[in-house]
Amino acid sequence: MSKANSQKGSSQKEFEEILISLDRVTKVTAGGRQLKFRAFVVVGNKNGKVGLGMGKSNEVTGSIQKAVNQAKKNFMRVPLNGFTIPHEISVKFKSAKVLLMPAAPGTGLIAGSSIRQILDCAGVKDVLAKRFGTTNKINNAKATMKALALLRELPWKKNDKNKDDLNNNAQKNTTEIQLEKNVDQNKKQDEGRKEEPKAKVVNKTNLKKS
Repeated sequence: MSKANSQKGSSQKEFEEILISLDRVTKVTAGGRQLKFRAFVVVGNKNGKVGLGMGKSNEVTGSIQKAVNQAKKNFMRVPLNGFTIPHEISVKFKSAKVLLMPAAPGTGLIAGSSIRQILDCAGVKDVLAKRFGTTNKINNAKATMKALALLRELPWKKNDKNKDDLNNNAQKNTTEIQLEKNVDQNKKQDEGRKEEPKAKVVNKTNLKKS
């Protein structure tokens, strides 16, 4: 039982979950007002994978769990240049405007509010961020996710990846050719053994008559 529990715990700790906001929401219907809880959660593995989700429920735990499940469905890959972003980017989402700039190693996360939480979950450790306009956490979080989605890898990193892929393919091709050659050689050896002439059997009676 202890091994099973340890395995479950390790799988759960693979992603970090951070609660951005938890609000009580009312919905007016014909039967009256419906009270619910709305949760916004960011989930990430601190290695370039992050997702944002929202959930509503009558209970706090239910809303958070729904938000976590939706965030895991909305996972996206963030290109990183070491521990910072590859280039500067500015994004506007509704009334929120976010500016992200790469920073030198050791700078740290110079960001606030939900921007810092999302970048931390994505694995960004050195960045300069600034928000303009609204202070709404939800809009700033969505603007940050939009900015991360628009990031592109550096061109020389793409070339390095392409070179690695070509080298791997070349190695696979050479191994396949060697295997084919070995199979052909084995087949030829087997055929040569089958075609060897059998030694003629000499009758002793014919030798006596001669």
